Amino acid sequence: MQKFDSSMMDFEERVDIDDFESEVMERIYSKPLLIKRVNTTSQIAIVGANVCPVESLDYEYYKAFAAYAGCNLGLATSAAALCAFIAPAAAGSGIPEVKAYLNGVDAYSILAPSTLFVKVNVIGIIFGSIFGVAAGFVVGKEGPMVHTGSCIASLIGQGGSRKYHLTWRWLRYFKNDRDRRDLITCGAAAGVAAAFRAPVGGVLFALEEAASWWRSALLWRTFFTTAVVAIVLRGFIQLCSTGTCGLFGEGGLIMYDISAAKVVYSTPDILAVILLGVIGGILGSLYNYLVDKVLRTYSIINERGAAVKILLVIMISLLTSICSYGLPWLATCIPCPADASTSCPNTDVSGNYKSFQCPPGHYNDLASLFLNTNDDAIRNLLSTNTVKEFHISSLFIFFVAVYCLGIITYGIAIPSGLFIPVILAGSCYGRLVGRLFEPISKLDVGLFSLLGAASFLGGTMRMTVSLCVILLELTNDLLMLPLVMLVLLISKTMGDMFNKGVYDQIVKLKGLPYMEAHPEPYMKHLIARDVVTGPLITFSGVEKVGNILLALKNTGHNGFPVIDEPPFSDAPELCGLVLRSQLLVLLKGKAFSKDRVLAGNKVLRKISELDFAKAGSGKGLKLEDLDIQEEEWDMYVDLHPIANTSPYTVVETMSLAKAAVLFRELGLRHMCVVPKSQGRPPIVGILTRHDFQPEHILGLYPHVRFQQ
Repeated sequence: MQKFDSSMMDFEERVDIDDFESEVMERIYSKPLLIKRVNTTSQIAIVGANVCPVESLDYEYYKAFAAYAGCNLGLATSAAALCAFIAPAAAGSGIPEVKAYLNGVDAYSILAPSTLFVKVNVIGIIFGSIFGVAAGFVVGKEGPMVHTGSCIASLIGQGGSRKYHLTWRWLRYFKNDRDRRDLITCGAAAGVAAAFRAPVGGVLFALEEAASWWRSALLWRTFFTTAVVAIVLRGFIQLCSTGTCGLFGEGGLIMYDISAAKVVYSTPDILAVILLGVIGGILGSLYNYLVDKVLRTYSIINERGAAVKILLVIMISLLTSICSYGLPWLATCIPCPADASTSCPNTDVSGNYKSFQCPPGHYNDLASLFLNTNDDAIRNLLSTNTVKEFHISSLFIFFVAVYCLGIITYGIAIPSGLFIPVILAGSCYGRLVGRLFEPISKLDVGLFSLLGAASFLGGTMRMTVSLCVILLELTNDLLMLPLVMLVLLISKTMGDMFNKGVYDQIVKLKGLPYMEAHPEPYMKHLIARDVVTGPLITFSGVEKVGNILLALKNTGHNGFPVIDEPPFSDAPELCGLVLRSQLLVLLKGKAFSKDRVLAGNKVLRKISELDFAKAGSGKGLKLEDLDIQEEEWDMYVDLHPIANTSPYTVVETMSLAKAAVLFRELGLRHMCVVPKSQGRPPIVGILTRHDFQPEHILGLYPHVRFQQ
């Protein structure tokens, strides 16, 4: 090795490779060192940090990339295997499924315990999501945490899980539709509160986005739930204050504190905020459009089996690793600022001012964003009083990369949320706009980042109140409230001109029969009778067992009108409505009689009221579970004790738009349509949520699409 001039160096020494650690560790705390591997296998040269330029050092970057990509690949494959083989419903955000359930759609395994197993484990944190986030994907943990909270609430609401030996007798009191729905709403609010450390934002998220029905009692219940979440979080953060829990608790209850920035704005700043709102609405609607197209493509690919799902995850993982490790090479090294509040360059696991390939005293701004946790990347973008920290070109490269990676990553077989990718991209172009408006603006570029994140969130998710409060709780800067409100309203309005919110599009893509808050305009030209489809199957108040069994076997209906006829009434009349699940319990109890007579309360003496409680996922009675003998087919069973004798009814001439509003606001599963005139059968038909779906209505009346 060539000798350097002694005036240019602090020291130079040869050591055997076996003694490297013992020799170097004595010096490492007194002077920063650069290590160069010599062409011999037995020696390493140790050179003072101020001697040799970094370009002359033979760093093993390819091996570093192999290790980086390999770790990401292993974690990504683990998350994909869990979702592909154990709980496919755990893939994705989970918020659209929770939203659909709270709208009245009880799709199979949305909130099943197997889904919970993938979402929750490892010290109470999300199991599948922890692999996905740790694998370096551009995803967030917020959506899966909402799904997690809802799964836990569903587990409580169904009385536990017999399959996983998690049952408690006192939970049986929650085994009804209303209490279970309320618990799941509280669980969703708790998920948001835990993810963002925003208890009030969690309540408002449940109110604005998740729940379709709201009542005053639910308000204080969700508030109590999120308050408990905040207290527990504070306790764990205090417990981990010594750093024993890794990066957990960074920032305390305020994740991205920017309250130190001075909030002063003038007319040019208001114009910049309006511009951000317009940009956020356009980019958000484009984001939703591309996510929809990607999800449709992935749904076709994922139909080929679990192996193809995992292969797709591997490909996206490799692409993400290449971008995260390769794009920082495009950035130029920036000298460390003299007034930096943290060490520069930073050698910690996370933080700001990453050196990457730069010489001492310099940092790589793109590496500070890519080679960091998502939370730390957001902190860096929201940092205040650091105007020149990021080059405009670096911000543009990072925005394009995160925007595209966020689109192609959502939909693969891992638990993934949309909040963090959207906040990352939004804060990036917000800071970019702040740099462009720097000569005429009084706002700090970190505050522009916050406004950019708000505009992109409003443009994609189309929420206002809850997002506003969540962002303010995240950043601890109430002085930004007017500007955040303004940018959210503009971006939401702009986005609504092009398409729906991202969660609404995903619900529709999954084929879930979600009922919108407002009926379609063409519904006012139709009446309830127009969309009733048959054949209508009814039961007598005292019905033959065989007739009930045939109806249950030959149809998939879940509700059946009960009609009283002579001699039990003077004329045919609607007695009530009975559910399939109730009929199965009644038939299993075998409260039969040989004669066609009213049994009254004798039926309920043979069957416990708790048997009619809502069953958990996969635990309900099925027709195959019944053991009805041949001689019992001709016996009778009284349906009066189990029938709902006050079902919601509408006249057949009621406007379909009014019927749709009534159906959704009351949270109904069945709505009976009765005739307007006398002398006709007591019921015309039954309306379910399927009958209010645009696909069904436009299939019957294609011409009404053009009627407003």
